[in-house]
Amino acid sequence: MRRAPKVLLHDHLDGGLRAETVVELAAEHGYRDLPTTDPGELARWFVSDTPRRDLVRYLEGFAHTVGVMHSAEALERVAYECVEDLAADGVVYAEVRFAPELHLLGGLDLDGVVTAVLAGFSRGMSDASAVGRPVVVRALLTAMRTAARSLEIAELAVRYRDDGVAGFDVAGAEAGYPPTRHLDAFQLVQRESFHATLHAGEAFGLPSIWEALQWCNAERLGHGVRIVDDIALDDAGEARLGRLASYVRDRRVPLELCPTSNVHTGVVADLEHHPIGLLASLRFRVTVNTDNRLMSGVTLSEELHRCARAFGWGWQELRWLTINAIKSAFYPFDERLALINGSIKGGYAELAVE
Repeated sequence: MRRAPKVLLHDHLDGGLRAETVVELAAEHGYRDLPTTDPGELARWFVSDTPRRDLVRYLEGFAHTVGVMHSAEALERVAYECVEDLAADGVVYAEVRFAPELHLLGGLDLDGVVTAVLAGFSRGMSDASAVGRPVVVRALLTAMRTAARSLEIAELAVRYRDDGVAGFDVAGAEAGYPPTRHLDAFQLVQRESFHATLHAGEAFGLPSIWEALQWCNAERLGHGVRIVDDIALDDAGEARLGRLASYVRDRRVPLELCPTSNVHTGVVADLEHHPIGLLASLRFRVTVNTDNRLMSGVTLSEELHRCARAFGWGWQELRWLTINAIKSAFYPFDERLALINGSIKGGYAELAVE
């Protein structure tokens, strides 16, 4: 699976640090709140008690990763290592998201945060290509639902659209913070003919998905797993789609599904009962993603391998999922087509022959 060309659309920069990097940056910057300074123990702490089914416990780790990401040097290092890790895992295209407003305690402004991360991505891509592991990594700028800076972050994303920023996102607690609170930001993105995804339908249900699509014009759904609430199964196991589920499938709205993360945060009980199996069988625009590689202790190769075992997927399904993802990427059409007809189809063809 590591050898297969892969595409990743939903991955958080502050959720994918190496444990040893967290320890080293904490020492460099005087951050003293880590539960342990042993990298091995810290890595186990981040994914301890899995599946913990507790979103509050899951989110505790971000205080420590964000806590060491407040200088340009730290942000560039984390971004560089992110590219390095994705390339080593066989990812050929990725969109990695982060919230610039969370990294300002060291004196950087929003532009300084973005330029540092983009510098790390650029250097990482150059070095990965030099060792024969080419990968394209682009940024999604995330605004926090619980804050009031979404319009500012949307403007920031548009400002850096030609420098490696792929689009705009909103994340954070869904309940009590509907997407329409940030309608002005999404309207700006629309006016600028830019791209937007939106965390919706993870911890909250169908109303969040409906607002994301019908009010905010989100092109993709971050998670979107709760669309299954609009699908009924009869006694014979036949599916009947409600109006919203039909709309999502008919319009080919991409679902940025993150199965392992959903288990760890309590969205589903276990991987075998994750709705991704049903949604894939019904031919929704399903994509498979890691969400937070450190907090869930997972790579994209491992995520796909676990799903393949749980749902009986073979190379044909894995190729379909990968093409789904690159079709849904916020990347120019010609470049997407080149990846599909080049490394993706070629890579899966080689694996199928073997």
